Amino acid sequence: MLGFDPYDYAFLREPYSRYRKLRESGPLFRTRGGLLVATSHELCSALLRDPRFGHGPTPAPAGPDEPVRSFLMMDPPDHTRMRGLVSKAFTPGMVRRLRPRIETITADLIAALPDEADLVRDFAYPLPVMVISEMLGVPAEDHERFRGWSETLARSLDPIVTDEVTERSQRHRREFHDYFQGLIALRRERPADDLLSALVQVEELTERELLATCVLLLVAGHETTVNLIANGVLNLVRHGVLGRAAERPREVVEEVLRYDPPVQLTARVALEDAELGGVRVPAGTSTLALVGAANRDPAAFPDPDRFDVGRAPGRHLAFGLGVHFCLGAPLARLEGEVALAALAGVAPGLELADADPPYKENLVLRGLARLPVRLNRPRL
Repeated sequence: MLGFDPYDYAFLREPYSRYRKLRESGPLFRTRGGLLVATSHELCSALLRDPRFGHGPTPAPAGPDEPVRSFLMMDPPDHTRMRGLVSKAFTPGMVRRLRPRIETITADLIAALPDEADLVRDFAYPLPVMVISEMLGVPAEDHERFRGWSETLARSLDPIVTDEVTERSQRHRREFHDYFQGLIALRRERPADDLLSALVQVEELTERELLATCVLLLVAGHETTVNLIANGVLNLVRHGVLGRAAERPREVVEEVLRYDPPVQLTARVALEDAELGGVRVPAGTSTLALVGAANRDPAAFPDPDRFDVGRAPGRHLAFGLGVHFCLGAPLARLEGEVALAALAGVAPGLELADADPPYKENLVLRGLARLPVRLNRPRL
């Protein structure tokens, strides 16, 4: 698809040198399969902003139990309608009110960490899943069930997946839908002070749309934040600047998002005949915006391959652009800031127990499978 094996482990471990070569060969290239790939910051930005590129018509459900696509995969006007219905829960003001609870969850998780821990399993994973689960009103005893569902659904976002992954994704999606259908029915009878109860009250949302939105909130509201936190710890420790996360958490999170973004690429389809970077793009052409390459473009960021937590604010594309700009960006930023600042404050001497921790096999979402560390907390 891209002219090389995107699942070669050397690429999964370090994709940015390959991105650099692609970008240096030109800001736009066409693969043998006809896929148009943007690698520069300028053209990725143009592609993501241009309303002539989207996800294509929303297919009818294959059966009565198949939900429609979430608004992540829709185009206007359906996307505009559904995003407007859900967006009120993710305004900066609403997210700020979550800070005390996020800080409490973070402190409790850090306090429970043994000195030798897997930060993905024991910290980066449970924090966002607890936050989004509490927002949706999912009981605490069911939080662990989300791990398998979320990982499989996230894996299914890849443009190339095996039949086994597709089959497992469909099975887990059915399990997830069955679970949430029961929870939705419960919230219709006994509303609570949570996001799911609020969504249930929105008459314009059909049952299928409600289920699809729950899938989106689980994957987009959880899996990417796991990767943000773990990628952040890894890069801060590798570059010897973990302490900066306690001092300037906002700037640190923005540099992590630029330097090692959780979302590496975004797919679009030309909805009509269009033009990109002077190249004619016929309707129906599949395109990719290589966010990971754009965020290392020297035309947009000085010395882009240097991890610089003091870098002036830039225009990274980690959350996308245009109508599909990430709705959960304020929440992801807040969780990342709180998590990294708290960890740096409690364990400033944290070390990697594995200098080369393994990555998950996922082309779209870049994240660690494990992150073994020694906390080396100061003795009181």
